[in-house]
Amino acid sequence: MTFTDQHIPAFRRGYRLQWEPTQDCHVILYPEGMAKLNDSATAILQLVDGKQTLASLIAVLNERFPDAGGVDDDVKEFFAEAVEQKWIIFREPA
Repeated sequence: MTFTDQHIPAFRRGYRLQWEPTQDCHVILYPEGMAKLNDSATAILQLVDGKQTLASLIAVLNERFPDAGGVDDDVKEFFAEAVEQKWIIFREPA
């Protein structure tokens, strides 16, 4: 599925973001295991609530990281990978 700025990212059923003390990082937990996340991935995924549009998440991240010079493309690339990894699904806007 292709997604636009108006689509809403959500964690796929059975997947969740969690701090893992033994790994000393955030991870995505899923039925088959877990994936360790870097700080950038964590910053993005902490905003995923199944209610905000991709455009809204990008706006928040641009506000939080003004020195990055715009994170739009990086965030969209990350979500494309997250969809491919089956962590994230996109819902149509209401």
